[in-house]
Amino acid sequence: GAAGPMAARGWRRAAAAAAAVRPGPGRAPGAGPASEPVPGAAAPAAASVYVHWPYCRKRCSYCSFNTYVVPTVDEAAVRACLVQEARTLLQLSQVKRWVITSVFFGGGTPSLASPGTIAAVLEAVAGAAHLPAGAEVTLEANPSSTTTQRLAGFKAAGVNRLSIGVQSLDDAELRLLGREHTAAEAQAAVEAARGLFPGRTSIDLIFGLPRQSLDAWTQGLEAALGLCDDHISLYQLTLEWGTALAAQVRGRALPAPPQDLLADMYQAARTTLVAAGFRHYEVSNFARKGALSTHNLSYWRAEQYLGVGPGAHGRFVPRGEGGCSREARVQLPEPIAWMRAVQSQGHGTGKRVMLSPLEQLEEVLALGLRTDEGIPPERWGRFSPHLSLEAVFGAPGQALQQQQQQGWMVLDGGGLRCTARGLAVLDSLLPDLLCQLQRAWGPAAPGPAPGPGRKDPGAVPGGDAVGP
Repeated sequence: GAAGPMAARGWRRAAAAAAAVRPGPGRAPGAGPASEPVPGAAAPAAASVYVHWPYCRKRCSYCSFNTYVVPTVDEAAVRACLVQEARTLLQLSQVKRWVITSVFFGGGTPSLASPGTIAAVLEAVAGAAHLPAGAEVTLEANPSSTTTQRLAGFKAAGVNRLSIGVQSLDDAELRLLGREHTAAEAQAAVEAARGLFPGRTSIDLIFGLPRQSLDAWTQGLEAALGLCDDHISLYQLTLEWGTALAAQVRGRALPAPPQDLLADMYQAARTTLVAAGFRHYEVSNFARKGALSTHNLSYWRAEQYLGVGPGAHGRFVPRGEGGCSREARVQLPEPIAWMRAVQSQGHGTGKRVMLSPLEQLEEVLALGLRTDEGIPPERWGRFSPHLSLEAVFGAPGQALQQQQQQGWMVLDGGGLRCTARGLAVLDSLLPDLLCQLQRAWGPAAPGPAPGPGRKDPGAVPGGDAVGP
């Protein structure tokens, strides 16, 4: 309606003022933003929005994400399509009654987009839903495209949190990773970001590089700690098929890091960060002074989110079509095909799969156990009102009991969660727990069988959150 653009502009003014305020203490574990949508439940509800900018200036040697290096980008056309798709999906989900708790611009390299594009998308979201002034708005940025002036432009557009792809503070490691920036440029970018976004700057670091030693990793982490003490995301290098780095390791031009060394690197990082006052709130994410990422938590807490842009993933109930069950949606990955679809039908959804009740519970389990808060009984109950955590996992002789005896898992009145030791080996614990859930669920609530094209429960879009 006519109030939409005015509401959006008002939100931008309020957001610019709010961005200058340091965030207060973090939420208590399990607090979560607003109430979660339940199929058939009444509004209001909460959701988040992920926006994918697919373009990069070059492809890094380890990258397997949906990114494209092209000579030129018609930014006006991309912007118009992002705005159109955001509006369409927000209307489709009947999000008018919802609170948007966060917006995350990932990629690709969204810091290559102009602040005007970021502002236009945020105005579209604010015009179609309730985007409070305090909502978290994160932009992923590369050090090579983050001058102070450019960052100030993003802040004026409504961004209030920055996630910087530092990856390493060692020039030789950066060259191996195929990064554009140097360690000095990374340091300058983080310092500029912290000046503009105090308490709301995050950095990404990668460990487990070929020939990287434990000492080199810990020294690099100490250097990073001196640079940014708000939020740090640590990722073990994954040698994905089709990447340049994986080809070098397969061809034996570079050695694959030993598994024991990778485990030692992860444990050393956790020890260092916890000693420095960081909360290890998710497998790969550490925060100080309450600087937890609201957007990341929306994934781990299995809340609804809309994916906008080429290849973006979403999970929401399409109430605008009369839907009453959560769907997994994936937008067309190739930018030109995606734009054509948006221009012709308002959105570029390439795949949509209705998730059965069991599939939804599998995602609740796989995602929730990634966090230190785990899965509270009330969250589990929203997805499984007739079969409690205790009923599924509490029986003697089952996998969970053995995992509790090993000191990896806890099941009590606060719900189901990993211990600190369990978080480090979660991937090896999950298969048995998923099997236990499937056995318990079978006779309890026969629903649709898992459909084809299902996305891996651990795969989420972009940013600080761990990808597939």
